[in-house]
Amino acid sequence: MKRNILLLSALCSCYSLFAEEVPVKQFKYAGPYSVQKPFLIDSLDVNSRKYAEKELLKTAIPFQNVQESSQTIEAGTLPQQPIGYSLHLASFYLNSDRYTDGTLSVEGPESIEVYIDGQKKTLANGSLKLTLEPHRYEVVIKYLSTSEKTEKALTATFKTDSKAIVTATTDPEKRYTIREVFDGIRFRSVGLSPNGKYLLTDYRTTFPGGETEAFQQVTDLATGQMLLESQSHNYNWLPRSNRLYYTRKGIQGTELVTVDPVTKAETILSANLPEGRFSFAPTEDFLLFTITDKGPKKGEQLQEIIEPDDRQPGWRNRSFIYKYDLATGLLQRLTYGHRSTYINDISEDGRYLLFSSSESHLTKRPFSSTLLYRMDLQTMETELLIKDPFVNYAQFSPDGKQLLVAASGEAFDKIGLNIAPGQTSNMSDGQLFFFDVATKQATALTKDFNPSVQRAVWNKGDRQIYLQGEDKDCVRLYVLNPETKKITLVPLKEDILSDFTVAEEAPQLVYYGESASNSQRLYTINLKKKGKESICLKDLSTDILKDVTLGEVHDWNFQAAAGDTIYGRYYLPPHFDPNKKYPLIVNYYGGTSPTERTLENRYPSHAYAALGYVVYIIQPSGATGFGQEFSARHVNAWGERTGDEIIEGTKKFCAAHSFVDAKKIGCIGASYGGFMSQYLQTKTDIFATAISHAGISDITSYWGEGYWGYSYSALASADSYPWNARDMYTLQSPLFNADKINTPILFLHGTDDTNVPIGESIQMFTALKLLGKPTAFVQVVGQNHQIFDYQKRAEWNKTIYAWFAKWLKDQPEWWEAMYPEKAL
Repeated sequence: MKRNILLLSALCSCYSLFAEEVPVKQFKYAGPYSVQKPFLIDSLDVNSRKYAEKELLKTAIPFQNVQESSQTIEAGTLPQQPIGYSLHLASFYLNSDRYTDGTLSVEGPESIEVYIDGQKKTLANGSLKLTLEPHRYEVVIKYLSTSEKTEKALTATFKTDSKAIVTATTDPEKRYTIREVFDGIRFRSVGLSPNGKYLLTDYRTTFPGGETEAFQQVTDLATGQMLLESQSHNYNWLPRSNRLYYTRKGIQGTELVTVDPVTKAETILSANLPEGRFSFAPTEDFLLFTITDKGPKKGEQLQEIIEPDDRQPGWRNRSFIYKYDLATGLLQRLTYGHRSTYINDISEDGRYLLFSSSESHLTKRPFSSTLLYRMDLQTMETELLIKDPFVNYAQFSPDGKQLLVAASGEAFDKIGLNIAPGQTSNMSDGQLFFFDVATKQATALTKDFNPSVQRAVWNKGDRQIYLQGEDKDCVRLYVLNPETKKITLVPLKEDILSDFTVAEEAPQLVYYGESASNSQRLYTINLKKKGKESICLKDLSTDILKDVTLGEVHDWNFQAAAGDTIYGRYYLPPHFDPNKKYPLIVNYYGGTSPTERTLENRYPSHAYAALGYVVYIIQPSGATGFGQEFSARHVNAWGERTGDEIIEGTKKFCAAHSFVDAKKIGCIGASYGGFMSQYLQTKTDIFATAISHAGISDITSYWGEGYWGYSYSALASADSYPWNARDMYTLQSPLFNADKINTPILFLHGTDDTNVPIGESIQMFTALKLLGKPTAFVQVVGQNHQIFDYQKRAEWNKTIYAWFAKWLKDQPEWWEAMYPEKAL
């Protein structure tokens, strides 16, 4: 049977009014629970209070009882009363379509307690002042009755003077909110034992309010039986022996301990382990440590800055590599010098170390080169294999004769480039290369492969390369055959691959991910079976989305004026009515990665859709995952073409969808997306409002002030500087076009943002204020480029919701409650 429209239609257990009074017609019910008076040792308690029968109301009963109950009672009726005293639980849900104030009145038995979302509230003369935001509130009423007198039946009413549509219902259906994005259990990583029999899964639980708890589980992959669980140890697999290892504090120092996952037997490999990060050699007889040397301190009052990166905390420290022999305890230093060294890989026979360093050259893009070395750990003989500014890292082939190199297309004299004449490569578009150690020759592997490579693993068992690639708005898994160079898609059940692990001694793969309309799920694949079917091991989405109704998600692409297909998708509100007109929110990429098809992200589209918006996600020129030529359009553009495509796409989307109110369109973006929010308003008036989080307003000041401003500009402004490309730095900067803006813009920014300094929002806000344009500016104190603090992130999201409600729904109440006008 089709469910009635959320918040608009009355179920048998709910009642809604456009007027100010909403009576509760029905309650979920659990009880009666018989309770008895305690034995009175004394007539008074320790605080000299005389015992009263209402003390029985303090008897604990889990609210889960009423949440899971199938019983209901009509308002104004009395449930069966056994002899003596009884406790009862009655509940219902309050929903509002907007921010509103009101009063909840409760009448009934003499002894009553009211809880809102688990928090006890105090009734004053049977009433309680409530402020409702647009999400579901659970109201639980706990009351005491006695067979010695006739109690008054339970009733409840919510009253509001606003235009809010409020429902009181026993239907548990709820909106998707930021709480569902924050709270609950999530996977953090997965790892298979070498033989593929056992799975190590890392979890993190986030509790309401922000407290977190990490734990690990080791399970038998075939049976699902849990073998180990730990909140204190940080388990990892040994490379070969199907045993776990972890470190702990011991009598002599840090102990390195191995664990058999089946017998739980432990063995101490080292009783006095050096401090530092380490990794096991494939041969399991030594460790490689990364240990940091502290650099010279800066002055306390006056500080000399040696080069731009010296502004960053810890930049003067350097990291070096040490070898720790497990048999003798000898800690041998392997690298020394002024530049840090980084472990890339160890050959399968344990003989060779692949490590890298970086050499700065600020006068030439991209301002540093990667130096890749191979060290013979028996002789310490070291050879420089690669020096290239566009190489990131590398790993050995199973036989150690080749390297798999991750780089941008410009590496190895640009042999991997696939761009149009006159373009400059987008360095964040990940590519793979082979490098022959003997001949020093490189081969491009992904030149004609459009997905941007994010991660690659050369498996020692089946000798295949498993790579994770950004494919348009999805993240997929592929297998690259080193012999044929052919790349094959591995079919997965999720649109976004988050992490994967492949066994080395068995054809077994485990991965987890999410999609546009579900949270995380964990799967296994037998790689030898035809079809490579994914078998679900654990579905975290079920609990996270319990009682949640999501709207539909549809792909929508259009052909731009330049002839390209511009991809996108849109989200509809739950219980969508095609005959209504909905306000529209437009979102686009920040940085240069596409806006992924995830449920949970910085701007969760389903949360906006649940508030009554249609959400349009557009993937304009410059995004990675669509091929090198497409992503190269990001370079030296700063809004050109990209902005035109967003405007064109928005207009065409509105024309193609009659349910969109084309006069109520908002847009939102962060970082480079925040820049786009500002830039778009200098080019068009189609938006009723815009939100810029951590957005760039002046390309010049961002280039010089952000920790990574000049290095990101090596990508976005390749070989273009304020002195040789002044037109781009000024004409494309929103600040220099502030007088063209008529759209109300909200600026959001963390006060400690080291990527895009907060001055980028300050100066644009100041400009619009001086121009007399509608604007607002909210600083998030103590937060960096992203908002991670639980409570601040919640308030930050509410700020976004309230701003959109004000300008796209003509509902300013929420904004005015959060940020009331001040007479200064």
